[in-house]
Amino acid sequence: MRIHLGKKPIECTVCSKRFTSLRHFVAHSRIHNGEKPYKCHMCDKTFSHSGSLNIHMRGHTGDKPYKCSLCNKSFSASGHLQQHNRHVHSNIRPYDCPYCGKLFKTNSELKRHVRTHTGAKPYSCKHCSERFTHYIQLKRHLLESNNEGTFFTCHICRKKFSYSISLEKHIRRHEGVKPYVCCECLKRFCTSGELKQHQLVHSDIRDFACGFCATSFKRKQSVLIHVMTCAYKLDLAEVFA
Repeated sequence: MRIHLGKKPIECTVCSKRFTSLRHFVAHSRIHNGEKPYKCHMCDKTFSHSGSLNIHMRGHTGDKPYKCSLCNKSFSASGHLQQHNRHVHSNIRPYDCPYCGKLFKTNSELKRHVRTHTGAKPYSCKHCSERFTHYIQLKRHLLESNNEGTFFTCHICRKKFSYSISLEKHIRRHEGVKPYVCCECLKRFCTSGELKQHQLVHSDIRDFACGFCATSFKRKQSVLIHVMTCAYKLDLAEVFA
C-alpha cells in the first residue's frame, strides 16, 4: 500500500534517500558502509545485492537473455535493456533540472546532474575522509588507494577499468565491433554515447541554452563557446554605454 500511496517513511541519514521498507533501506545502506556479503565463486568479486551477483554470473556464462527488438543487442539484465531503450532509442526527456532547466531521460541522470549545482557528495570512503559526488568516483578511489575491489584488465593492451562494461566498450575498439546503429542513416558506432552524440544531427532537441540571450544549442561545447562570446559583447556594451 505504501507503493500505491507513495509513502516512504524510512530515510537514509547519509544521503536523505527515502524507502518504503526496511529491507530496501538495509540493501541501500551497503552503498555507504561498503558491505558486500555476496561473493562470486569464480573470481571472488563481491556484491552488495544478490541480484547484482546473479547478473555478474551471467558475465562468466555469457548468458544474455534480454534482447532489444530494435537493434538486436542482448543484455544480461532486464534493467540494462530498459536503460538501453531509454538512452539509445528514445528522445523523451521528462525530467528537468530545477536550477538550469536541462532535460534528462531518467530520474537518476537528473539526480547526478543536480549535484553539480548543489555540490553534494553523498559517497564517502570508509578508510579516509574523502567524499565523492558519484559512486563510480568512490569505487575508483577504493581500487587505486586501498586496493579494494577488482580491476578489469584488457588482454590486448593491459589497460585497467573499474567496470566490466567499460572494458567491453574498450575491447570493441580493438576488434572494430560497432553494435549501435543509427535508425536514420544506418551509420554504426562502438558505444551508445557515440550514437547519442551522432543522433543530434537528425534531431531538433536543444538541451543547452545561453543564460544571457536564451539562444539554445544541441551540444554543450557549442553553448560554452557562445556564452564566452555573448559575455564579451555584454561587457563591451557596458563600456560604451
